[in-house]
Amino acid sequence: MSVNSHLNIIACGAVLRDIEKQSILRSINTLRTRLGYYFPKYLQKHFIFGSYTRSTILPRKYDARSDIDYMIIFRDPKYSPQTYLNWLKYFVEYYYQRSEITQSYPTIMLNLNHIRFELVPALNSIFTGYQIPSPSNLLEKWIPTSPNEFNKKLTDKNTNNYFLIKPLIRIIKYWNAINGYVFPSFELEQTVVNMNFWGCNSISSYFYSAVDQLYIPPLMPQWKKTAIDKLKRIKNQAQYYERNRMPMAAEIEICKAIPRMG
Repeated sequence: MSVNSHLNIIACGAVLRDIEKQSILRSINTLRTRLGYYFPKYLQKHFIFGSYTRSTILPRKYDARSDIDYMIIFRDPKYSPQTYLNWLKYFVEYYYQRSEITQSYPTIMLNLNHIRFELVPALNSIFTGYQIPSPSNLLEKWIPTSPNEFNKKLTDKNTNNYFLIKPLIRIIKYWNAINGYVFPSFELEQTVVNMNFWGCNSISSYFYSAVDQLYIPPLMPQWKKTAIDKLKRIKNQAQYYERNRMPMAAEIEICKAIPRMG
């Protein structure tokens, strides 16, 4: 085999299988129905957004933190973000008593056996658009958001790059997960989409280029710097083996960063 073959296998394996999709869809449909029953007059609308809608979500065996982002738009805008978070907490406690439920500001996390939901309360108006609770600056209670705006940018980038951007993202997100989440998942997707891939035409060349372009900020925690440095060293060694016509050695080397699933 080769690095390219290995990475193709990883990218293909990191896609939700039909049985997992069906299980997730059942949970989504149940959530939708229960939201309608619990908030019959209080919701403007609710919908999925995030990596699930972009086909960049990883199966749980590749990422234990894989989740479905679900936005719930409330009609009445007069309450504080914490009030809406409390309402969602009461909702999940009512219907999902045996599941793990936590608040991770600005979301309510519902952890089921097969998938995790991140429930995001939001407001929407013709003047401000979508707004969600501020995750960091509590003095600014609401911040604007465009929940699915990134989808088109990713789709265009993928289409213009031999349809290899989404597979590349899945591979790098897998590395990110097994290294303790060096980058927030969405930030990592944005980073990859903003990269330049001149001259790349295979998944291995895209991967090598992406690793080269990973930036290490000066104030990044040391453990994160160490993880990125190790990835870059492995990538450089794999390329050295390839240049010297040692494809098996290159594959063995890259497996140190992107291991096969058992």
